[in-house]
This record gives sequence, C-alpha cells and structure tokens, in this order.
Amino acid sequence: MVVQFRPAATPTFYFIGVSTRSSSVRRVFPAWARHLGLDATLDGIDLALDDDPANYRAVVQGIKDDPHSLGALVTTHKLNLYRAAADLFDQVGPDTETLGEVSSISKRGTDLYGAAKDPITCALSLDAVVGDGYWARTGAELLLLGAGGSSLALTLALHRRAQQGRDVPGRIVVSNRRVGRLAEMREIHEQIGFAIPIEYHLAPAPADNDALVAARPAGSVIANATGLGKDRPGSPLTDAVRFPEAARAWDFNYRGDLVFLDQARAQEATAGVSAIDGWFYFLHGWTRVIAEVFAVPIPTAGPEFDELSRLAIEATAAPVA
Repeated sequence: MVVQFRPAATPTFYFIGVSTRSSSVRRVFPAWARHLGLDATLDGIDLALDDDPANYRAVVQGIKDDPHSLGALVTTHKLNLYRAAADLFDQVGPDTETLGEVSSISKRGTDLYGAAKDPITCALSLDAVVGDGYWARTGAELLLLGAGGSSLALTLALHRRAQQGRDVPGRIVVSNRRVGRLAEMREIHEQIGFAIPIEYHLAPAPADNDALVAARPAGSVIANATGLGKDRPGSPLTDAVRFPEAARAWDFNYRGDLVFLDQARAQEATAGVSAIDGWFYFLHGWTRVIAEVFAVPIPTAGPEFDELSRLAIEATAAPVA
C-alpha cells in the first residue's frame, strides 16, 4: 500500500508506529499537552513492519515540508525509516549515526533534525528496573533477547557508563533469531572497543533462548527486546523456561499480549522472579522526544516527572468514550 502524507491543518505532533490507534498515548498526550502548555494535537501514522522504503520517505518528506507538522516519535520503524530517508535530514545527532536509527524527528529552524533517543531512554528505564549499585551488589548479568535498535542503544549507554567507572553488568549476553542483527551489533561494538564482556548467540528457536535464560546467575535481568507481545504475538521463550533465582524479567513493552511477563509471573512464588513491564520505557521514551520537539525542559526524575507519570496513569485508567 502506498502511503500518502496529508499536511496538517493545525500544529501536529506525530506518532509513527504499527498500530497507533490502539496506543494509550492518544489519551495521555492531551493531558500532558495541557500540563506543559503545548499547542499541538497528536496524530498517528501506521506503517507495515518492514514497509516499502518509499513509504518511509513519503512520511519524512511530508513532515519536513509541512509547516504545521512539528515532528514525530518513531517506534518500531526507527532503523528502516532512517535507512530509507537519511538524506532527507539536514542534521542528525551523533547517536543516530552510530546506531543508524531515528526515534525523534524535530525541526531546528528550517532544518529537519533526527535523533536517536534510545541510549538515554533505555538506560533511564533500566535504572528503574535495578536501582543504584545493583550490578556490583548482586553479580548479576544482563540478557537481551533481541538484537534490534533498542538493545544496541542500551549496550551503547552501558558501554559509556563502564568507561565512566559506573555500575554496569559484569556480563551482557545478546541473542537474536537472525544472524544479521547480531553481526551489525558486534561490528559496532568492535568499532567502539566495547568496555563490558559480551556474548552474541544465534537463537532461531525459543528453546534456544530458554537455555540462555537458565544459564544466567541469580538476580540477572532478562529483557524482552524482540517486540513479541506487542508488534507480533507470542514470546521469545517457551513455557518450559526456567528463570534464575530472583531474576528480573523486564519487557520493553507495556501493552499488548505480554506472554513473556506471564511466563515470569508463573515463577514469582517458586523462584522469586519479578515481572516488570515497559511503563518507564514508555514514559522516558515519550517525554525525551516531546522535550526535543517542543523545546521544553522535562526532568527525568523528581516531582515534575512523577506528575507526568500520574497524569499518564490517570489518562490510561479513564474509560474510553
């Protein structure tokens, strides 16, 4: 299907995803806009998984040319959109070039600016999962199921923390069902001299991931970064998986058929597993892009951030009209 971008009639901020109509941010953004004093509405643009590059280009060109289109948050299509439309951006952030993706589209004067916010948002979200000093205290490892853009961004953020002497996992293990993404990640890591011990595993079947999960030490963080449970049904694990004692099962998703978290909850009583959804990933992901697009200061913690979280919870809990 050919996508035709229609210019906006009023100031508009876009959400580029797969099924934006069902996203709770449609109710959250108006509450945030009122609180922050933003004069804009939110509109969704749905693109198919691995869409035609021409469709990505049409969307980016439309936002660039339309004075009422202020910018966009990009979710599932971060890598493909940038690959298809890199030449349409007048400026990009340094992480965009390193990661080869765009999660934030904004305007700086007449220039279209693309930024990769995931190194910031993923790290802030992981902080909400483990807290200060967790890795040194527990000796736990981080297992990333999926080697896509979000996983790569998180490894980049942790690499920088390791260079600064901050608390990081003693080991990172990454799995992916296709070798291509693993090879891309390994190449970037080799270029930057990755500062944390890391393993890359091809895992074409969920049972392969089960074995990697079971081999991790107690307290390890097992992260579902595959998109399964949100963009596609299912889980990267089988129901026979055995989580490490006191593991923290973290799903990057906060909505959808979160089978991965159901599998973790089934072992809460027997193994002390904690199931953690992607709510803070949602909050940090959106607020970092909103701060960029609208040039408004939004803190990453403290009373103001807590108020934005409260407003979001209130909006998502309200019945749909």
